Amino acid sequence: MKKSLEEIVEGCLNGIPATIEEALELEATETTRALAEAADRVRRRWDRPGVDTCSIVNARSGRCPENCKWCAQSRHHSTGVEEYDSIPESELIKAVRLNTSKGVARFSLVTSGRRVTGKDLERFCDMYRLIERESQGRLSMCASMGLLGLEEMKALKAAGVKRYHCNLETASDFFPTLCSTHTHDDKLRTIAAAREAGMEVCSGGIIGMGENMRQRLTLAAEARDAGAVSIPVNILTPVKGTPLENTPLISEEEIERSVALMKLVAPKSTLRFAGGRIRLSQPSNRRLLRGGVGGALVGDMLTTVGNRIDEDLAMFAEIDSPLPSDLD
Repeated sequence: MKKSLEEIVEGCLNGIPATIEEALELEATETTRALAEAADRVRRRWDRPGVDTCSIVNARSGRCPENCKWCAQSRHHSTGVEEYDSIPESELIKAVRLNTSKGVARFSLVTSGRRVTGKDLERFCDMYRLIERESQGRLSMCASMGLLGLEEMKALKAAGVKRYHCNLETASDFFPTLCSTHTHDDKLRTIAAAREAGMEVCSGGIIGMGENMRQRLTLAAEARDAGAVSIPVNILTPVKGTPLENTPLISEEEIERSVALMKLVAPKSTLRFAGGRIRLSQPSNRRLLRGGVGGALVGDMLTTVGNRIDEDLAMFAEIDSPLPSDLD
């Protein structure tokens, strides 16, 4: 017998995720407002109060040998992205001081390329020790450095990194249509290594790349099952020069419905606003904050401009206010 929305929410409140089939049934039968209210109840049960904020810097840019169709940094595409081997120390210190002063909770170095190893890894570990000193321990440090093994993960952990980021990007059955130089299983092995080294895992993906709703929900379920405590939800920003440059944009309502359903599928994981949300209207951003989102990436992204930190923080302060009346 099919479960009602209330029955599914009660299960989520007790830590029992909605199945993909249950979520798809809700997608076919429930209003956007009903889904958002349900996801918000689940968020309030499992997420920390307020919005869990994080920020990133592009610590190594461009010339990536992987052929991910969405990515501006792949050397397979011609996008004009800036290329460099390492962020200057002065720029890193500037970013650390800014984020510390704004009260951002987490801070990550993100590098292009398949993986970081050897002397390059040592250099970035030194940067983490610099971040720790400059922030006086007030920034919780994260890393996103590709398909690492256990020994590299242990080195990052020893340098103070608490959380490792490795996006699954999309559902396992859709991933091969978007990238052929590495696999979904490669990512799962990386996530397992991070967890074995004692780090938390942040793993989500991008919606709007041509996947269907089932595949979005599968992404959430696969990230949940891999142990992700944080699931970033990026909205595709079609970049000129990439194979996805002409991909039609999905609507704000579709994004809102997708996020709400993903929260029901992964109730204990924090859904995190990430790249692409700058194109959304302020009402849509506010609806998402009362529709399942409990974390946010603030400031600029890797190769695209992000939202202003001060504007974000003011909006995040409203997260526990009533759901906006313009959500039908």
